[in-house]
Amino acid sequence: MKPEQAGESNAWGGAEEEGSASEGFAMKLMDARTRVAVRNILMAVDFSPSSNGALAYATALAHRYGSRIYLAHVIRPDVYQLVSPEAMETVLEQTRHYAEQQMAKILVSGRLRGIPHQVLLGQGELWTIFSKLIDEHEIDLVVVGTQGRTGLEKMLIGSVAERVFRLAACPVLTVGPRAPGEAPADAELQQVLYATDFSPESACAAAYALSLAQEQQAALMLLHVMDRAHEPASAEAPAALERLKALVPPGADLWCTPRYEVEFGSAADGILKAAGEYKADLIVMGVRHPDFSFSHLPPATAYKVVCRAPCPVLTVRG
Repeated sequence: MKPEQAGESNAWGGAEEEGSASEGFAMKLMDARTRVAVRNILMAVDFSPSSNGALAYATALAHRYGSRIYLAHVIRPDVYQLVSPEAMETVLEQTRHYAEQQMAKILVSGRLRGIPHQVLLGQGELWTIFSKLIDEHEIDLVVVGTQGRTGLEKMLIGSVAERVFRLAACPVLTVGPRAPGEAPADAELQQVLYATDFSPESACAAAYALSLAQEQQAALMLLHVMDRAHEPASAEAPAALERLKALVPPGADLWCTPRYEVEFGSAADGILKAAGEYKADLIVMGVRHPDFSFSHLPPATAYKVVCRAPCPVLTVRG
């Protein structure tokens, strides 16, 4: 998924900078008024209920954009660390056979009827395989489901979704456990919520939000959440509101007037609250490339939102 004019990515949680570097770059991208293109979709499947739900969104997007879907499943030997070396080959063969059976069930279900598609089975470290597939097949969008693991469970098992959306250079659509089980027909959007922290990398995520709202004639909310320490009467709130307005260039081809909101509190809670009240069909936000082992630290804003969002979340990595 990309606006036909390429750009940089967004990083939620980056430090704010004075000035208008991010706004200027966003306006440069948005002035192109280009249509989002989704030629190739990589659908990460693990045959879980969350993966099954995400597939509904991948197929809806494929129908809308005329995309090809690559159904990808990665067999991870590290999952079987307690298996003896002598039994490992047998276990992996059984696992591959199971994966082939589950892929066959998806194909015979007819869910991909009319959509160009290809099944990809890999074995090895998950991100190593996915990274190669993204490059080899010129993937525009990755779609992944998540069960929304948090706390000890996430520390022990990790989050496939978080690993993918923090490392993938292309946008990632994550469907969490609270998103509707069925995607809207042809992935139709009525309400798009774009959340920003005004980090320098925010331009590309803003461009996606605007482009999607333009193309689908959806209502657009631009949201900035200020730290709880700031009082609502703070002079910074009006300035933040003006920065939000600067992200939408004059003459943008939107069917309705964008809505601008500045909230106070934690970023994740503010985004989720706005998404619920706004009845958002999609949240668009940025993520930073990790320079740490994110499986063993408190969940970042993007992951908290993905786990609890009432709709899918489109993340663009910075």
